[in-house]
Amino acid sequence: MARPLRACPAGVPQHIIQRGNNRQPCFACEEDFAAYANWLDEAATKFRVAIHAWVFMTNHVHLLATPSDQEGLSRMMQSIGRRYVRYFNHAYRRSGTLWEGRFKSCVVDAEPYLFVCQRYIELNPVRAGMVEHPGQYRWSSYSANAEAKPIHLWTPHDLWLGLGRTDQECAARYRATFRGQMDPELLDQVRVTVNRGLALGNDRFRHEIERLTGVRVSPRKRGPKTCAPQEAGAMEDQEQLLL
Repeated sequence: MARPLRACPAGVPQHIIQRGNNRQPCFACEEDFAAYANWLDEAATKFRVAIHAWVFMTNHVHLLATPSDQEGLSRMMQSIGRRYVRYFNHAYRRSGTLWEGRFKSCVVDAEPYLFVCQRYIELNPVRAGMVEHPGQYRWSSYSANAEAKPIHLWTPHDLWLGLGRTDQECAARYRATFRGQMDPELLDQVRVTVNRGLALGNDRFRHEIERLTGVRVSPRKRGPKTCAPQEAGAMEDQEQLLL
């Protein structure tokens, strides 16, 4: 079966998930996280991909990144994936696959959803019960976006830079977006779009991405439910009983 096409227009942010095979751990110690972060930085630089947000969990990775061309994202993920697998297999004397097939991704309409997506990513350790506050988790972009700490991997998005006149003002206003709980519907929307390869945005954004790429990023409309002959007969019998 042919792989579904991936919508990846240049200059449009993408939410990316790479999971360990069968949800198994892909990071076992601090050195593993550090190695992945270092090689991701190298791959992002090589393939001209700007990394705005990330979190490295025990068995999966989330990224929010903007590619400079339509091939950059896939090349970056292939490069870091292969390099890290070689390292991990050698370090733990194992063989075979580490990742759960292709990475998942979705395009993100930046203006309304960029900070929603970043917040979703950086709150992963909190939702997992690993920490009480996102700033307590080392392997995420929270310290960059919310505290303006200079991290080489990090490239702030233009929307972040527009939050204030200085980096500290931008960070303070970004922290303010973490007040209160995330809307459960927004959480579901972020999860569904990335897992199904849809677009995180409104109808106009989805149609524009489809026009640019020729790839469907809108949910399929559900048609009327049809019944098998036996089911139809049973429904008729029930309707007769209700008359």
